[in-house]
Amino acid sequence: MKPVVLLIGRLPNVIGDVARQLDHLPIQWLGAHDPDEVRRQLDDEPKITCAIMGAGLDDKIRGEMVGIIAARRPDICIHLKDRASGPDGLVPFVNRVVQHEVLDSLETG
Repeated sequence: MKPVVLLIGRLPNVIGDVARQLDHLPIQWLGAHDPDEVRRQLDDEPKITCAIMGAGLDDKIRGEMVGIIAARRPDICIHLKDRASGPDGLVPFVNRVVQHEVLDSLETG
């Protein structure tokens, strides 16, 4: 069974692009781009192992989504991408998080 990772970004196609570029990883990708979709994904998928949020969202929305995740699923680690690396930094960031936080923990766990 593949670990489930929730990708949160400003535009739905950004999330799809990340999942396509990292489709070689043994991960089931879920996407969300607004607070309602984050709630739905959290409620519908109990096996989410972590949430990764891009930097394109407004700080207020990012904060709201962090609050939603923390309140509904305190078992999920939340990873926020920096803004300095720009849009091109999203795929490498997601790759690092997944490799070190999700896949490595499967090997050692």
